[in-house]
Amino acid sequence: MDLKQINIGQLLENSVKENHIEIESLCSIFNCEAKDIEQMYNSDTLDTDILIKWSQLLQYDFFRLYSQHLVLYAPPSANRYNQIEIKKEVKSQEPQFRKNIYTKEIIEFIIRRINKGEMTREEIISKYRIPKTTLYKWLYKYNKYIEE
Repeated sequence: MDLKQINIGQLLENSVKENHIEIESLCSIFNCEAKDIEQMYNSDTLDTDILIKWSQLLQYDFFRLYSQHLVLYAPPSANRYNQIEIKKEVKSQEPQFRKNIYTKEIIEFIIRRINKGEMTREEIISKYRIPKTTLYKWLYKYNKYIEE
């Protein structure tokens, strides 16, 4: 799966086919017509309330795809950490998450890129801003479990 370009509609359609869900059932759940479901399949993006319904229906967290995209392609910059230290007194209303959240899928993605020769370890470290020690721990711990 290409996490750089997420086509959520296509992923939904594939998941519906895998789960053998009839379009009539979807129409009744979403209270819409078949053409509206087809429009969702052809859409690159969906509203969050609709995506929540899809996630509940298909029992898959489609939001995780976007979280993984952010971890891989929009890591926090070093300047942001300096700004946070300066503005410690100002409390943010946004929820605070752990600094780095690397899912199993992300770790497998990174290790496969190295194993296939698509990227070197240094390229992974610089492009995705993964700490060198973290990457080497992953390679030591998970490399034997991941097929090439």
